[in-house]
Amino acid sequence: MPDDFETMWSSLAPVGRSASSGGYFRQPFLSAERELASWFEEQARARGLTVERDGVGNLVAWWGVSTGSTDHAGAVVTGSHLDSVLDGGAYDGPLGVVSALAALDLLVSRGFSPSRPLGVSVFVEEEGSRFGLACLGSRLATGAVSWSRAKELQDRDGVYFADAVASAGLPGSSDSSLLDGVATFVELHVEQGRDLVDRDAPVGVASGIWPHGRYRYEFRGRADHAGTTRMEDRADPMLTYAMTALAANKQARLSGERATFGRLEVTPNSTNSVPSGVTAWLDARASSPSSLEELVGAIERQASERASRDETLLIVTAESVSGAVSFSPELASRLADRRGWPVIPTAAGHDAGILSAAGIPTAMLFVRNPTGVSHSPYETASVQDCLAGVVALADVLGELAGDPS
Repeated sequence: MPDDFETMWSSLAPVGRSASSGGYFRQPFLSAERELASWFEEQARARGLTVERDGVGNLVAWWGVSTGSTDHAGAVVTGSHLDSVLDGGAYDGPLGVVSALAALDLLVSRGFSPSRPLGVSVFVEEEGSRFGLACLGSRLATGAVSWSRAKELQDRDGVYFADAVASAGLPGSSDSSLLDGVATFVELHVEQGRDLVDRDAPVGVASGIWPHGRYRYEFRGRADHAGTTRMEDRADPMLTYAMTALAANKQARLSGERATFGRLEVTPNSTNSVPSGVTAWLDARASSPSSLEELVGAIERQASERASRDETLLIVTAESVSGAVSFSPELASRLADRRGWPVIPTAAGHDAGILSAAGIPTAMLFVRNPTGVSHSPYETASVQDCLAGVVALADVLGELAGDPS
């Protein structure tokens, strides 16, 4: 018998969890994430679903599609991801996968039979925590990123994406039919904020995703002795970086947007040396494309001005930029209006945004997060709200995949 929601959740809880922080380390193609992928396939087969995998490990478990068939015409797909950020929370991603399986169970218990293929998906490397490009699996599945580009991406240890894929026993791929024929995608996700808390609502519908980007800032200076080099004789890139981080904070606060330097690499990273180089990654998000452009431009201008004074060199590279996503307003209102669910925006990126940009009508459901904290061991959701999310998702899937008559 397939496991129920709470049993599935309990079985996932220990996988990839840090004993010291309580956070999760489920990076793509490493042991914890691969264990979860195997767990998903076992759960899918226990339900009699047909599992399909592409060349990079994206999965869809199909109800109503026979083994070997690639006919997904009119399909409705739900699901999310199983990887995490470094030291991340339990709910970001896995909640959508577990809820999808539980929603199918609920539909079965209601005697529902889909009139079109119904699938549960798991996309790889959604967070970008290992190879730096968020939603990489769904970008490959939709053709938004080519295999020739993706295979050259490297992790922090210099491992190429192609080699990581091969180490997992996967062939790699430049083409995918995994999403051919998909007519609608619905992703359930824990809310990464407090909007639903403020509205006193357990479930909400997403209106869209803010545009956002990741930018690599390389500050180059001159290594020197920390004791013998006078302050006025230094070309210290750490000073340029420090001012840039403060400038990013100020510009984001003034504009009501988001700017975060969350990753830093220092060379030579020695206590008693002036560094020769600092590389920092800026995550910037804004309510509109023009606002994002203005925010990133203001930060870069201030950084360049400071570099000139510090006699350092600044190189800025946009590693990934995702435009604004507006989910299907017709679908959002159809799901929300008669159920009384609020429709809210999000500043977090999701696979649903990639599929929407690829032309697939897409919707998202959010489950209330009582603290609003995410990408952290303190991310949480109550069992009661999670089960409400399962019911909500089952209702939506039943409506979308049922007999239109």
